[in-house]
Amino acid sequence: MQQPSRLPLLESVLEAVNAGVIVVDAARRIVLWNKWMSRHSGCAAHKALGMDLFALMPELRGGRVEAAVTQALANNFSSLLSPTLNRAPFPLYSNPAAIARGERMQQGIAVTPLAFPAGQSEPHCLIQLNDVSMAAAREKLLREQTELLRMQTFSDGLTGVANRRAFDAALDRELRRAKRNGGMVSLLMIDIDHFKAYNDHYGHQQGDQCLIAVSGALQALLQRSVDMLARYGGEEFAAILPDNDPGQALQMAATLHERVLKLAIPHEHAAGPEKQVTVSVGVATLLPGQPATPAALIRAADGALYAAKRQGRNRIVAARQEDTAA
Repeated sequence: MQQPSRLPLLESVLEAVNAGVIVVDAARRIVLWNKWMSRHSGCAAHKALGMDLFALMPELRGGRVEAAVTQALANNFSSLLSPTLNRAPFPLYSNPAAIARGERMQQGIAVTPLAFPAGQSEPHCLIQLNDVSMAAAREKLLREQTELLRMQTFSDGLTGVANRRAFDAALDRELRRAKRNGGMVSLLMIDIDHFKAYNDHYGHQQGDQCLIAVSGALQALLQRSVDMLARYGGEEFAAILPDNDPGQALQMAATLHERVLKLAIPHEHAAGPEKQVTVSVGVATLLPGQPATPAALIRAADGALYAAKRQGRNRIVAARQEDTAA
């Protein structure tokens, strides 16, 4: 049986393969441009052949693709371009609808020097392109699902602030960091006054709206990325304030307290004359070099909170410094 000529067979394979194939010579002129490239670039082979690749696609100049081609031709060095860092350098589109949307194909790119017998040819380089859009979409979906799961794991389902699990992890982390660096950590325990009476009078749905409004107001005041507001349980919230001394923590407590008053949420069954929702706040601070555990700092802030409640609520009380010791 007569075997087909190897060159026509190779050309047939290159035209049939479901990937882009480009070969450029030492002058970066295109000497091979397969049907896949014509289909997804909109540039036919007869127009591309003989052109400088970077004149045909000037947006590739100065980027990672040009650097990889230069390395392949000059130094016989292969490159694999990460789809994450080089999402869509070539103007390639999956279909006409993608062209209309201006949505480029996500690309996996390999640049490989071509070896020829010594003296038989000048350097050439092969550029292979694959459509990784589906893989990129799956990766994006996985990231989104992972982030959603993380938020569900560490966020309170009602208010959206951190939950008790996230609070425990953050407080332990900040206390360890403070111990290593000789820093300080302040903790505020914040409780909505007479919340049971509010819930009983206005109903649980309105009670939920009250929790959402108060937590949103408190969260908006914590501007630093290291600060954390968490729903500690029920109507009680906690704020972790790294690198806040006792004076700064008291100032933040006063600001939070005032912000809730400005919400002016009516509360007919409040004990005080304000007849609106108020909060009580307990403040505790771990100073540099002072031994403490998360439990001790929580206990100190909680003790101050309950002192505020005993004194009539709608106020701020700071724990004694010795109360934060483990």
